Formats: sequence, C-alpha cells, structure tokens
Amino acid sequence: MSVAGTTYVERPSRIEWSAVFAGALVAAGISFTLLAFGAGIGLSVTSTAPTWRDSSTWLWLLSGLYLVFVALCAFGFGGYVAGRMHQPLTVAPNDEAVTRDGMHGIVTWGLAILMSALIAIGTAATLTPAMAPGGGHAGPSTSVAGENIIASELDELFRSDRRAVNADDRLYRRAEAARILLKSSSHNGVPAEDRDYLSAMVSAETGIRPADADARVDREIAQSKTEIRRAREAAVMQAFLIAAALLVGAAVAWYSAVEGGRDRQQGTYPRWNWSPRGRIA
Repeated sequence: MSVAGTTYVERPSRIEWSAVFAGALVAAGISFTLLAFGAGIGLSVTSTAPTWRDSSTWLWLLSGLYLVFVALCAFGFGGYVAGRMHQPLTVAPNDEAVTRDGMHGIVTWGLAILMSALIAIGTAATLTPAMAPGGGHAGPSTSVAGENIIASELDELFRSDRRAVNADDRLYRRAEAARILLKSSSHNGVPAEDRDYLSAMVSAETGIRPADADARVDREIAQSKTEIRRAREAAVMQAFLIAAALLVGAAVAWYSAVEGGRDRQQGTYPRWNWSPRGRIA
C-alpha cells in the first residue's frame, strides 16, 4: 500500500550508525588523501619553510580555496554514502525523510571531524618526541615551545667558526636564548637586563667582540619580533580558513546526504555532473 507524499522508513527515532560510520570513514579518507597531496605541492594552510617568510597573499588565497575544495569532496562523498546506505524506516512525510537524511549527513560531518582530530593528535604525540633535540630524550630545559618560529634567528645568533665543546650545553643556551627572543613580541619587548645577558652569552659562545654581539642581538631581536607577528597572523588566518571550510562542509554533507537518501528511495544514481536533474534509473 502506498501513501501519496510519504516515504517509507523504519525506526524513525534512531540514527543508522553503520551508515554514519561508513560515510565518516569515506570523508576522513578523502580528506587525508587530498590534504597530503596539497601539502606535497605546497597548497597547505601552513608554510612548509622553517619560518614564515615565504607567506604571501596569493599563497594564502590559493591554499584557502584548496581547503574548501577538500571539504566539498570529502564531506560531499561522505554525506552521500551516509544518506544512501542507511535503511528506510516507517511511513513518514517526505519533508521528515529529507530532514532525517540531512541529519545523517550532519552526524557524519561531525564524526569525520572527530576522527580526523584524533588522528592528528595521535600523530603529533608520536612525532613530537622523535623530533625533540637529543633524539627525543631532551628535557624541558633544552627545548622551548615556539622555538621553531625563530629557528633561523637562533642559528644566526650563535653562528661561529668555533666547534661546540659540549653539545648539551649548547642546546641549553639555544633554548635560553629562544626564551629571551620570544619576549620580543610582548608589549614591553625584551628587557634591558635580558638583552645584555644575551649579548654576553653570544660573545662568549661565538668568540666575537662585545660590540659585534650587541649588533647581532639587536638585529635578531627585531627579526624575531617580525617572525612572531607573522606567525600569529598566520595562525589567525589558518583558523579562519579551517572554520570556513568546515562550515561549507557541513552544508555539503547535509545536501549530499539528502541526495543520497533520494537516490536510495528512487533506486537511481547520480551522473558525474551531480546535477539534481542528472539522474538515471
């Protein structure tokens, strides 16, 4: 028995988690693949260089558009799979069926983001010890959060023809200098006593004259301030691009899940152009 204007569904109050997980896996897989490809060719929201000097407006714009493209592909396919794969429930109005299909897409979107975040956290936790100074056994005194932002400035600060007598002591001095240079972005800048201490440290470590050490320290403090400012601007831009792409992905996941549910009910499949009219039985 058919009822006009209705769609057949079972268990109207439940989410088909198997379909949601399938869609989330598809979305996460496509997202990881495309993001890895984008990072390989330089279309990443973060700079591939040790510092932020290579950032440009066009690079940010192109990277942001690519991030939106990744969201369209990943959540589009993931939402469609979630809508297409879940089972019909009891008799319900078409609007209700559309809403339920869309909700499956939104849940798939959220689960895919959660899975991607867990993978990213796990990867970071695995790689961080291996990338730490001293083969991953260095303590907190030999590395500083944010040191990579001013890595080039630290290299220039301690550049010398001398050979390091004690590598661990040199790493500690480098970390100590990083903590001082990171103060350059504060409202008060680097305090005079810290600047004098850093200048004396550079003179002792490199063997250059105190006057040359003063000039080198002043130059690296100014460059560090610029690099930290650009890193902060990049972080804000990165957060904005990611948020915009994810919001676009939510809308795409909803629409794709609705299209997948419609194909499921009608027994059709989309053409490659994904046009709502481009359906063949």
